[in-house]
Amino acid sequence: MSIPATTDLCDADAEAQVCEPVFRAFGGRPAFAGPITTLKVFEDNTLVREAVGRPGAGRVLVVDGGGSRRCSLFGGNLAVAAATNGWAGVVVHGCVRDVAELAAHPIGVRALASFPRSSEPGLHSGQAGLPVRFAGVLFREGAWLCADEDGIVVLPGDPSAG
Repeated sequence: MSIPATTDLCDADAEAQVCEPVFRAFGGRPAFAGPITTLKVFEDNTLVREAVGRPGAGRVLVVDGGGSRRCSLFGGNLAVAAATNGWAGVVVHGCVRDVAELAAHPIGVRALASFPRSSEPGLHSGQAGLPVRFAGVLFREGAWLCADEDGIVVLPGDPSAG
């Protein structure tokens, strides 16, 4: 699948939402796109692990980790699971770890920062499928996310369908 350039999407679609430039690229795929699946968690990656363990079917997992920089929510083992199960990418409003491993896997990863400490599974609960808001964007299940070297854009639907 060809990934449309985020610059072209912004020029062509007035409904394009653009994330504030707060994310760093960590994965082995610099550009990725797909329909959004959302999670809201805090310092507990249990739901993240469960999600990437299921078929991704080209979707992008958007994880609202509350912006916490006290632990990581996604790392090398989860990148292997996500890539194996067909996820296009993961956007984490929080931290990731195992940066060298993330870069070695064919999955797009965006996060605020890297941090070596893992989360504490079972510490907090989370929710799946809710709209989440961070970086100036509202992420909804089924909306379309496109990411490349220029940034992250969210559209109401698949840009290639129109």
